[in-house]
Amino acid sequence: MQIPYTHPGDWPDIRRGSVAGELNVEWRDLSEAQATTHLPAPIALIGLPDDTGVALNNGRPGASGGPTAFRAALARFGNPFDAETGRALSSRFFDCGDIICSDHPDPESRLHETHDRASAAVQALHEAGFVTVGIGGGHDGTFAFARGVARHLQSQSPDARLGGLNLDPHLDVRETTGSGMPFRQLIERGLMDPARFVELGIGRFNNSREHIEYLTARHSHLVTIDRLLSDPKIEVDRAFEHAFGSGEPGFVTIDLDSLDGSFAPGVSAVNPMGVTPAIAASVAEQAGSNPMVRHFDIMELSPTHDDGRTARIAALLFAHFLAGFERRTTP
Repeated sequence: MQIPYTHPGDWPDIRRGSVAGELNVEWRDLSEAQATTHLPAPIALIGLPDDTGVALNNGRPGASGGPTAFRAALARFGNPFDAETGRALSSRFFDCGDIICSDHPDPESRLHETHDRASAAVQALHEAGFVTVGIGGGHDGTFAFARGVARHLQSQSPDARLGGLNLDPHLDVRETTGSGMPFRQLIERGLMDPARFVELGIGRFNNSREHIEYLTARHSHLVTIDRLLSDPKIEVDRAFEHAFGSGEPGFVTIDLDSLDGSFAPGVSAVNPMGVTPAIAASVAEQAGSNPMVRHFDIMELSPTHDDGRTARIAALLFAHFLAGFERRTTP
């Protein structure tokens, strides 16, 4: 079974002994990959090299290069051994390539077609038993990824809806088409339960009253950056309990502009007051260890705006997800 609408990702030479040295970059057939692992719930890495939505929202272009920059960083990053736990990182993951983005001349139509392709690819991966990790690309891509997960779940149980956790200064519930729309779309289409949705680390001056009221009226859990920075462990634990404590599946997404701009300038919108890499890493690791998290993504990596440091943070977050995944039990 081939993964629809994808082509192989762009890898440089992978340093022997790096985290990516454990990655199976050649797999293109899902049934063969499944038969080879002999392990439950392998991880499928999938890139979405598109920033059409960023441009539609008047953001800085460049996130279309995110998946390639991530692979370049991961090819040179670290060692697949966790000194904290004394365990090797999970080798149960496969690079399943990048989505082939639409070339439609109209930007909105192009974005919708690309989303349809990404949803189809992710749905196929989940039907094959994978947990997906997405790399973007504009944050609108999380809508496409999560929709693919939801469609798979709803094919088994029509009333199923996702929980979700978004580490991000922005609520991303705009009505207009673009990178700021993903979570309103998931709610309005009946794919996500807003009462099990957490917006973690939102900026005090980044979001409109209407968008705040839209989510609070639907009982979503909103945590400002001030509260998160004041007690990160408690707030992160509460966020996961709110989104996944019911034992129902969902997704976790990290917009890299949640990190303070002094750490991560290579994003679509630089954040003057964001989280540290340590806080983002704790979110990524809990996402890896929680069996209800069926999809995880790292979005808005825009490599044209820095010297590679943000891509290295993305690689670090992926390593923390893998470290958490080692502790996961099969749901």
